[in-house]
Amino acid sequence: MVNSLGLDLSDALFPPGRRLIPNLNDFYELELAFYENKLLSDTELINNGAYFSAAGGEYTHHFLMCTGETLKLPNGSSSRLKSFFENNIFRTGYATHGLFPYRGKFHPQMIKGLINIMGLKPDDTVLDPMMGSGTVLVEASLMGIKSIGFDASPFCQFMTQTKLDTLTMPLVRAKGALNNCEKVFAYFEKRVGQPKIASKINKEKTKKTTLAAMEEVLEYTDNKKKYPLMDKGEDTIKTYNFLLLAYLDSAGYSERSNKRNPLGQFEAILERYLFVADKIQNVLSQLNIDPAPAKVLEGDARELPLDDDSIDGIVFSPPYSFAIDYLANDSFHLDYMGVEVESLRERMVGLSGRNLPEKYQRYREDMVSILSECARVLRRECLCTIIVGTNSNQLGKVLGVSPHEVAGLHEILIDIGVGFGLKIVKKMSRPITGISNTMRREYILIFQKK
Repeated sequence: MVNSLGLDLSDALFPPGRRLIPNLNDFYELELAFYENKLLSDTELINNGAYFSAAGGEYTHHFLMCTGETLKLPNGSSSRLKSFFENNIFRTGYATHGLFPYRGKFHPQMIKGLINIMGLKPDDTVLDPMMGSGTVLVEASLMGIKSIGFDASPFCQFMTQTKLDTLTMPLVRAKGALNNCEKVFAYFEKRVGQPKIASKINKEKTKKTTLAAMEEVLEYTDNKKKYPLMDKGEDTIKTYNFLLLAYLDSAGYSERSNKRNPLGQFEAILERYLFVADKIQNVLSQLNIDPAPAKVLEGDARELPLDDDSIDGIVFSPPYSFAIDYLANDSFHLDYMGVEVESLRERMVGLSGRNLPEKYQRYREDMVSILSECARVLRRECLCTIIVGTNSNQLGKVLGVSPHEVAGLHEILIDIGVGFGLKIVKKMSRPITGISNTMRREYILIFQKK
C-alpha cells in the first residue's frame, strides 16, 4: 500500500519522457491528455501537444509559448486577476489570445487538445462557423493547420484578423506609438469617438468600417475598391488595426469602469498588447514556426458558402442560448463601425426574439440549420466538435417545468445532429468558472459524419 501511494499518477498513465503540463486540475483535461498520448508521436506532441510539457526529452512548443512572464497586467490589478493568469498560464492568455477580452471565449489549450484528438494534421482545414474572438483560427494557425472562420459580427471579423496578423507583423511602428501614446490616443479619439466613462452610453454612429480611422488622405470609398493606403504597404494596415483594437478595447473598458482615465487605460492596454505580440513572435522565430493561412469571413453559419464534403474538421461553440448578450459588450465598437446593433441582434443566433419562449424556439430552429450545414460541408468520417453550456433554470422557465425535468442544450444538439447523420462518438463535460452564476457546466460533444 505504501509503495502504491508513492507512485506518481503521471508515471502510471504515461511513458517515461512524456511529462504533463503543471496544474491540470479538471478531469476533462486529463482525459484529453490521455487521448493525445494515445494518438500523437513524440514529434507531434512536441510540435502541437496541448497537455504535455515535454516528450522524448524535448520541451513542447506549447510549454515554450506559455512559460516566462505571464500576461502583463496594469499596475493596480487585483490579486485575484493576477492569480487567475498565473494559475492558468497554460490554458489561456498566451500567443495573441490575450488580445481583447471576449465573453464566453474558449480556453485555447482545450481547443488545441480537441484539434489533436480529432486527428487534424498540418495542411488539413478546420472550420469554425461561429468564430467569435477567433480562438480556433489562431490555435490552428499556430499548429500548421489551415482554417476558415465565419461570424455575423463585423467586429468579430476585425478582431480575429488582427489577432492573426499580430503573430507575424512588424512591431516597430506599434512600439513607436507606445512612446508617443498621448498623440496616438488623441488621433483615435478624434476619428473613432470618446467613450462616456462608466456609462455604456454610446456615441453617435458616424463611421463605416475600421479603415475609416486611417489617415485622412486615405480617401476611403467602399470594400470593393482598393484602399490607397495599402499601396504604401500591408504592414501599415496591420499596424493601424493593432492600434485601433487596443483603442477600442480601452474605450469599452472605460465605459464599464471609472478606475482609470481613458488615456491611462489605452496606454496600459497597448503596453499589454505589445508584450503579448513580442513574446509570441520571439517564440515563433526561435522555433521556426510559420503560421498556417486562415480565412476570416463575415457570414452566417446557417448558410455557409462552402462546397459539400470540403472540410476536414469543425470546432465551434454556439451561443450559450440566451444567457449572454454578446452585443452589449461590443456596443461601442459596433457603433463605431456603423453597425445597427438591434438589426444585428435579429440576425444573431440566441439573441433574436421578444421573450424567452420565442428566443428558445428561434435558437432551436437556427441550430437545426447550422448542424445541417455542418453535416453538408464536413467530409465523411471526419469529426465535428461542439462546446455548449446549459442553463437548466432558464430552460425550465421557458418550458414551464422544473429545471430537473428539462433536456439540456447538449442533449437537444445530439438529437438534432443524429438527424443529419452526425453520430455522437464522445461526450465530455467541464466546469464553468467565469459565469457559474448562470451555468455550472458545459459539454464537449464530438460527432462523426457517417
